Parts: sequence; structure tokens; C-alpha cells
Amino acid sequence: MLSGWTNQQKGGRNLADRTIGQRVSVIEALVEYTNEYPWNWTAAHFDEWMTSLATEKKLAKSTLRGYQIAVRLFCDYLSSPSYDWVHECEKRFGTFPVQICHEWNTAPHLVDYEGRPERRPLTREEIQSLFDYADAQVDRIIRLGRKGALAAYRDATILKVIYGWGLRCTEAVKLDLADLHRNPHSPEFGKLGMLDVRWGKASRGSAPKRRSVASVMPWAVEALDDYIVNVRPRFGFADHPALWVTERGGRARRPEIERRFAMYRDALGMPKQLVPHCLRHSYVTHLIEDGADPKFVQEQVGHRYASTTALYTSVSGDFMNTMMRQVLDRALTASTEGTRE
Repeated sequence: MLSGWTNQQKGGRNLADRTIGQRVSVIEALVEYTNEYPWNWTAAHFDEWMTSLATEKKLAKSTLRGYQIAVRLFCDYLSSPSYDWVHECEKRFGTFPVQICHEWNTAPHLVDYEGRPERRPLTREEIQSLFDYADAQVDRIIRLGRKGALAAYRDATILKVIYGWGLRCTEAVKLDLADLHRNPHSPEFGKLGMLDVRWGKASRGSAPKRRSVASVMPWAVEALDDYIVNVRPRFGFADHPALWVTERGGRARRPEIERRFAMYRDALGMPKQLVPHCLRHSYVTHLIEDGADPKFVQEQVGHRYASTTALYTSVSGDFMNTMMRQVLDRALTASTEGTRE
């Protein structure tokens, strides 16, 4: 059964070996827990296993959902009329495999982000303080005559790009110069009007998702252009395809950017729960506050579900008060006009 299911996923769906292996391990774990073969499984077996994983091993909700998906897919395969497992098991054992994952005993996948709630968007004031501090560190290194000014400038620009285009940290560090393009609808940005993301977050077992992100923050475009024209050439690797190069001719890596962010965050006394991904949250929030259409924002950041974009959004009190005032004014106007009629 496992061999056939593996072939189905590898040949028919072209899934990655790692994904298939993880799913097979889940099925093997369920067999070990129940001490039963799949043709004897019931929904009660599955419920007991989920309870054990949640209460004893204290697995995260997202991990439990992954297990549920694997079991559901395996049961779909076994009970499918396209394969002969139902007939074969009934002939040999007098019973047959059935679907044991149902709506009432599995968690619905409403959103694709279940991160820690304290990892909130940064306020506009925090964003400004962070970037001002990053720029000041470059000036400080130069003034003291120390090494690392180019790397500090590069990392400061990466943080600005993460926020300015709403990128994930991995998406940002894997950018190439060839990923920057003109946008005929924003000629004022020149070759930086559009940014192609080739390493977007992949769905389980799928290739990285690609998307194009339109440039919408002029100051961020200016910062990136300044880096490309005045700073990147000083690394001395003109033929390197990467947008973010190192002094040794490699690519800047995600852990380096995370460490740089944490150092600046701690120096500014910001909450330690904040990470570079919060800059992406901030991008979503601030665009919504500035009146951008939620569907446009969803496409910009590559969210599959609109509910995820909504979860990322945490508008400020000032914005909420402004919206409340507008709604209240419209309601009062409508009420007054109705009274006059």
C-alpha cells in the first residue's frame, strides 16, 4: 500500500521525495500507535491518536493539520475505485479501508499563516527608527574607520526592500539583478518598477511559487537604486548574478539578515519577538491603511487566501478612528437627509 501510494505521489503528482517520505512516516506512526493495519482503521483510532499527539506530545496545530492531511490523502488513495485495494482487502480479510478523516474530527485550513500573535507589524514610527538606526550604523562604521561598512549598507537596504516590497526574508536574499524590470505603468521608477520573486513560499511538495511585485514606495526604490549604483560595485563582483553579494563573492544569507535585524531591534529597545518577517506584516498593514485595495495587496504578497492577508493586517488606532469618523459622518448625513424627506 505504501509503495503504491509513493508511486502515485511521485509519478502522478510529481511531489518531492522529502514530502512523500514525511507523509509515509506519518502513516507508519499511525500504524504503530493503533497496532492495526489500514483496513481495520476507524475514526475512533484516528481521534485517539490525535488526542495523544496534542495532549502528550503537545504538537503544534499546524503540525497536527499536516498529519491529518497525510492520513486523509492515504485513505483517499486506498478507498479510490481507481485502485483495487477495497476489493482485495475484502477478499483477503473480510473488511476494507475507509476514510477516517472527516470534517468533524479534523481542523479546517482557514489560513496559511499560524505564526505567533506577538509577532505584530511594526508601527510607522518603529519602521522609521529602525531604518534611521541602520543608516546611522553605516555612518558610524565609516567614521571609526572599521571594516563592514559595505555589508552594513547592504543589510540595511535588504531590510528596506523586505518592507518596501512586502517580501519574505528568503525571497529577498535570493533576488538577482535580473529580477528587476521596468513597469510601463510606473515609468518614473525606471528599471525598478517591477520585482520578480522566483523563490516564493512553496506549497507542500510543490516548487517555489513565482510572482511579480509592483513597486509602490518611491523612497524604497530610491534606496535600492542607490545601493545598486553606488554600493554594490564596491564589492568587486560585477559579473555575479546576485543582487546582494558578500565581500567574498557569495550571496547574503537569511541568518545574517536576521542577526542584523535582531541587533538593531535590541539596540532600539523593541520587543524581542519582532523578526524581519514583521516587516512584511507592516507592508500589508500600511498599504491597507493608505487605501490600497485588499485584493491588490493579496496579489503583491502572494497570499493564496484573502483571510491570510486579513490576519497580517493590524491597522493603527489613528486609522481606525479615521475610518470610524468617516462611517459615522456618512450615517449621520444619511439620517439627516432621511429626516428632511
